[in-house]
Amino acid sequence: MQETIDLKARLFQALSQSGAMDLQALSSFLNLEAATLQPLLQDLCREGQLVLTRKGRYAYPSQLGLVTGVVQGHRRGFGFLIRSDGEPDLYIASDAMNGALNGDTVLARPLPGERRECEVQTVLARANEVLVGRFELDGADGFVVPDDGRICVDIRIPQRDAGSAKDGDKVLARITRYGSATRSPAGRVLEVLGRSGEPRAELLSLIRLHHLSETFPHNVQDEAARTPQSLDGEDLSRRLDLRAINCFTIDGRDARDFDDAVSIEETEEGWRLGVHIADVSHYVRRGSLLDAEASKRGTSVYFPGLVLPMLPEELSNGICSLNPGVDRLTLSCIMDVDRQGQLLSYAIEPSVIRSKARLVYEDVSRALEGGDRTGLEEQFRALKQMEALYLVLNRRRDKRGALDLDVAESAIVMGPDGEPQDIQRAERGLANRMIEEFMLLANETVAAHAQANALPFLYRVHEQPDPDKLQDFAAFLQSLGYCLKGRKGGQVHPKALQAVLKACQGKPEADVISQVMLRTLQKARYFPNNLGHFGLAAKDYCHFTSPIRRYPDLFVHRVLKAEHAARPLDPYRKGLEEVAKRCSDQERGALEAERDMDDLLKCRYMQRHVGLEAEGVVTGVTGFGLFVTLPNTVEGLVHISGLDDDYYVYDEKNYLLVGERRRKLYRLGQRLRVRVEGVDPSARRVELALCKEQPT
Repeated sequence: MQETIDLKARLFQALSQSGAMDLQALSSFLNLEAATLQPLLQDLCREGQLVLTRKGRYAYPSQLGLVTGVVQGHRRGFGFLIRSDGEPDLYIASDAMNGALNGDTVLARPLPGERRECEVQTVLARANEVLVGRFELDGADGFVVPDDGRICVDIRIPQRDAGSAKDGDKVLARITRYGSATRSPAGRVLEVLGRSGEPRAELLSLIRLHHLSETFPHNVQDEAARTPQSLDGEDLSRRLDLRAINCFTIDGRDARDFDDAVSIEETEEGWRLGVHIADVSHYVRRGSLLDAEASKRGTSVYFPGLVLPMLPEELSNGICSLNPGVDRLTLSCIMDVDRQGQLLSYAIEPSVIRSKARLVYEDVSRALEGGDRTGLEEQFRALKQMEALYLVLNRRRDKRGALDLDVAESAIVMGPDGEPQDIQRAERGLANRMIEEFMLLANETVAAHAQANALPFLYRVHEQPDPDKLQDFAAFLQSLGYCLKGRKGGQVHPKALQAVLKACQGKPEADVISQVMLRTLQKARYFPNNLGHFGLAAKDYCHFTSPIRRYPDLFVHRVLKAEHAARPLDPYRKGLEEVAKRCSDQERGALEAERDMDDLLKCRYMQRHVGLEAEGVVTGVTGFGLFVTLPNTVEGLVHISGLDDDYYVYDEKNYLLVGERRRKLYRLGQRLRVRVEGVDPSARRVELALCKEQPT
């Protein structure tokens, strides 16, 4: 590995000093055989780090006036080049794509002129080997219209490659020949998913579109089936026995995988809080088939009415799940906290527990808020102690500046027919917030332990907002009459953002300010170095509490257990940055899939409510119209063509549409009465129109 790194460094130095060179010249310069050097050169060309010219010379792309990047397609046919050098994006006209598709890594040539445009020269890596779409007949042959609107070319399917696909079917197709400026791509049907529009077919389409799987490979399933479903004496050795303590789980009513239980007792100084997490690492051994599959998936994916688990049910809902009344292996983080919320001491220990009850968020919240306690009598005293600790911890976290972005989330109720029955705004009750607070404390405690002991680790990091985005956010706030204080050198303390959230709390614009703030913040990610967590105002943070559904948590458990047993930690240092990046990418992919599914189900629900009138809030302003969110969290578009009382100009800086003649304004947070005009499920778009009567 090191030899390759050294050779690359010498190679790059040679090209920097001497310019473009052919294979023979490079071999002579580096004093290496051409046969030894050529494979490395080929790899670097495939990665876009080098370019092989028509004259057989190798050079940096920049030496030839070229740039590398990833294509971000648009449903109208054009695209953007997201440059790998971090420079501003370049526009790609539809006739300059030259066969490149959304997600492809390409070499492009910037075009002269004032506009930042480029033309694709070469596709370095394809992102779309298989795709999902609607099969349509065209004479004897057919074609597939991709579901991904960012891929704007149809895939020609010769009759011999159509299999059993019929007109109007949803299919999975493999591209066998990529297109060019003059030729359409071609492919063959791999799988017929069902008829377009049928719930099962649409579900499978989304699963395939995001390269997910609803089943496990046979060899992985066989390994899971061999996993014992009960404990023996060997399992219990060298573990802290906590089976006698009063611990229990609190989860959603439909939850089936219980990976965290909590316990509490009062002490002279305050409380002893136990957070007991399923010891998945005991069953999913490093290097096993189960481990390889969990690593490949990275996370469970949650759709309304369906879960695509990271681990097979034998583990996720079986031996690893902290079901009540049975012995389960855990990794416990036991923390002593004083009455000001200060952590006094902690212990992280392999343990065994027996959960005393399976409680539900809604029931616990209702009981703590003075409602019905039925079924909670035995746990109520502990719950009240937990409530007292939660208030102290929450107050302490609030004092240090942690952000509580209470952005509206959807709760989609599914019917037995696979169709959405209702869409509501999801509520975070007292019990939800309480458990969340305890998990945050455990995650911070474990991360601080890892930092103090220099463990090879996956931290959950959240960096400072981008200065340009922060500036835009400040301008947006000013347009609404708010001021973002405390900015220095393009940075801000979380307390300054927290002050804005508190200032707008309970006001009509609160939701939209939270949404725009969320867009302003960086995305949290996994990283081997501890960079802190901006949003939580935390110096140390990781994910420790959900190893059944997140691979980073499983990795963290392995490191902690290796440290506890005094085993070597070096194996966990290898490739740690790659593991972190892969887990971050998998998380983003899962979130995108979940959003797409929510959008699809919302569209299917709203198809039954065309003509509905409701008062919504403007949550997006663009050059092509207004995005309005309805009370049930469904977002739709009022196209600019529907604003026919004036010619409206988009003020990008202030998120405004401004009428040229009458100076009428449409802005974020504004309340509008709208009517559902139509729904396009394939594009996942709800079309709205303004009603004549508007809120005053």
